[in-house]
Amino acid sequence: MSNSSAVCVDASIILRHVLQPDDAPIKALWQTWVSNEVKLVSPALLYYEVTNGLYQHQRNKVLSPETIWTSLELSLDLPITLVNERNLHVRAREIAMEYNLPAAYDAHYLALAEWMEIDLWTADIRLVNTLKPFKLKWVKGLA
Repeated sequence: MSNSSAVCVDASIILRHVLQPDDAPIKALWQTWVSNEVKLVSPALLYYEVTNGLYQHQRNKVLSPETIWTSLELSLDLPITLVNERNLHVRAREIAMEYNLPAAYDAHYLALAEWMEIDLWTADIRLVNTLKPFKLKWVKGLA
């Protein structure tokens, strides 16, 4: 699956982009997407996860409330198309069971990428490692 005109991004990619914009891997990847006019898509749950991730950083006193607020605003302004298809939930449940995922959230990103026949980009190394035995070449991990 490599429809290069679109990619599915998960919350970990968005968090990395807004919290570490000068990080070389995310910066290079993002610049590639922009220069190639790649459309970014995500399941509708994206911003729930982004908001929760930012809140956890604040709650654990990793980042200041001001930084969290700015990062949330930046993430909400990103040009990402949110997809809310009923069948994604059904397929996400199947995927979660098939790959023995600890929760169905990540499975929604997988279901969307599978449905659209595009790559899924994640910075969640645990997810990448969990899926490694299944050899899903369309799941891309950002180191």
